[in-house]
Amino acid sequence: MAIIKHIFLKQAYESKEIDSYLRIKNPSSSGFTLLEVLVSIIIIGILAAITVPSWLGFVNTVRLNTAQQEVYLAIRQAQRQASTNKLTWQVSFREQNGIVQWAVHPATTANPSDSTWNNLDPNVRLDAETNLQQDGYIQFNDRGQAPLQHITLSNRNGGKAKRCVYISTILGAMRTAKEQDTPDSDGDYCY
Repeated sequence: MAIIKHIFLKQAYESKEIDSYLRIKNPSSSGFTLLEVLVSIIIIGILAAITVPSWLGFVNTVRLNTAQQEVYLAIRQAQRQASTNKLTWQVSFREQNGIVQWAVHPATTANPSDSTWNNLDPNVRLDAETNLQQDGYIQFNDRGQAPLQHITLSNRNGGKAKRCVYISTILGAMRTAKEQDTPDSDGDYCY
């Protein structure tokens, strides 16, 4: 049987019939045409153009939320230290090499730059709506009280997303907020 098959294949190969059989069974021109590849690339490009801005906006919002939480906890820490130690404590803010930094330290510290400074995300900045003391600090007295102030954070690359931390009462009550569509009576969008 194998001999007959071999003879048949030899005759078919010699008659070039096997070439057409192999082409039908296993085409050598399989793959994508140039048109199919171009259409696929265009579709991927359109999907990327739609999703990338949304993704970047989401990432920026997460960065702002994280920075807001960090600032809130730093202010809380200064207030807690002031109440616990019965001393005046403060949380200071500065911008060093384009990065917003914060430190919690006693107000009696002669040189706040000797304190431990913590960085916020490099893409976050202090917004113009920020209302701090002239030297960029919030100070709590020995009872944990502070004047009404707020910090507004925004994205360094623009966008209208803002996050705020407010000391909303003289007793030192704090709250967080985010951007609104219309400004308040002071012209601030974060309230």
